[in-house]
Parts: sequence; C-alpha cells; structure tokens
Amino acid sequence: MSTPWVVTDSWTMTRRELAHWARQPVQVIVGLVFPVMMLLMFGFLIGGGRGIDGEYVEFLVPGMFALTMAFGLEATMTAVTQDLGKGVIDRFRAMPMSSSAVLVGRSAADMLQSALGLAVLAGVGLLLGWRWHGSAAAALTAFALLLLLRFAMLWIGIFLGMAAGRPELVQAVQILVWPVGFLSNAFATPASMPGWLGAVVEWNPMSATATAVRDLFGNPAGAASSASWAAEHAALLAVGWPLLLLAVFFPLAVARFRGLSK
Repeated sequence: MSTPWVVTDSWTMTRRELAHWARQPVQVIVGLVFPVMMLLMFGFLIGGGRGIDGEYVEFLVPGMFALTMAFGLEATMTAVTQDLGKGVIDRFRAMPMSSSAVLVGRSAADMLQSALGLAVLAGVGLLLGWRWHGSAAAALTAFALLLLLRFAMLWIGIFLGMAAGRPELVQAVQILVWPVGFLSNAFATPASMPGWLGAVVEWNPMSATATAVRDLFGNPAGAASSASWAAEHAALLAVGWPLLLLAVFFPLAVARFRGLSK
C-alpha cells in the first residue's frame, strides 16, 4: 500500500482514538489529574528529599515528569485489550486499509495525550515554584527526552496488551509497573539509599531520563550513590534506554499484530 494511503488510514485511526476523548471525558480528566495529585502529595505531604541541595520541588517535578511517562503504560494496555475483547481490531484487519494504521493511530493518540498531560503537569509545577534555569533549547530537549521515554513505554504497552488479550490481566502488569516506577530517583536521591539499591536505581531507565532532564532544566540532581558510569552518563542512557526498548518491543508488537488472525 502506498505511503499516502498509510498516512490517511493512520490519521483516520488517530481521529477514532481522539473521538473517544469526547465520549469518555472522565477517563481523560482522571489521566491528567492523577499525576498532579501525585506531585502535590509528594511535594507537600511527604516532601523532604534527603541529600538534595536546593528546593525539593525543583528536584521532584522533573522526576514526576519521567514517572508519568512510564505510568501511562497501563492505559495503553487497557485500550488495546478492550479493542481485542470487542473484536474491533479483527474488524479493522478485515477492512481495505493499511494494517499498520491501527497501531500507528493508537500510538499517535497516546502521544498527544501524553504531551497534554506533560503540559498540565508542567503548569502545576510552575505554580508550585518549579523553574527551569537553562535555555529554551535545553528545555525543549528535556521534553523531547521525556516523550521519547513515553514512546518506548507506549510500544511496551501495545505489545503487552495484545499478549494479555484481556483487560483483567492489566492488573498483573500494574503490580509490576509501580515497584519499577518507584525504584527510581523520582522522589529521592540514590545517595540516600543503601549502596546496592542506589546502584540499581541509577540504572533504571526512568532514573536516567529524570537525571538528564534535571540537568537540562538546571534543576538539582542530588548526589549519586557512587561515581558510577550510569550516573555520569545519564544523558546517553536517557537516549539509549528508550531506543533499546523500542528495538525490542516495536518489532514484537508488529509481529504480534500480524499474527492475531493466525
């Protein structure tokens, strides 16, 4: 199928996903409000941030950015499994349209919602006192790194959603996502943790992205647990981890989609 048809079909599927926003506004609002509630809870109720120089909110907000990009995985899985359970994807596959348009439309709509959520969270962060202190180019690069992480997590969610097949199995993934998410430097510096745990945290993809964007925003990064390679090359890992995840899960998702009717 020619490229224009692929683009047209993909845009059609993207508009289908966006139409769900109008029909299910509560779900969209909850997705936007939940990260804000997390930011307010950790910023005001828990607070502190051991081992961090400067205002804790300037350490916390970039960490919440990275964490939010990862926590959207469950929503992607739920949407995919619901379409599978209702036979929607099978009907699309039987239509004269690009087979890739279904996945492209899902990913495009998800990225739009993620960008909107990031903008809302940044706005709340500004109200709380968070600021970036670098150039506009550095800030845009930081947001690009965050969306790159989200794009990688999105394709993990698409693959796991098709592999699970049923919405109820999403809960099993949630049990795994939350510990991995909190096993990062989103809320506390690795220096405040036991040595072995701090080393594990520094290699977490979310930690790499959080550290890189803190540096780009000019926000305090906190002390590392050691002079490790991961701590000193966070920007490289913030690019390398998502690309590695995409290299693994993008072809797996495409192969799984093609094999649904077999």
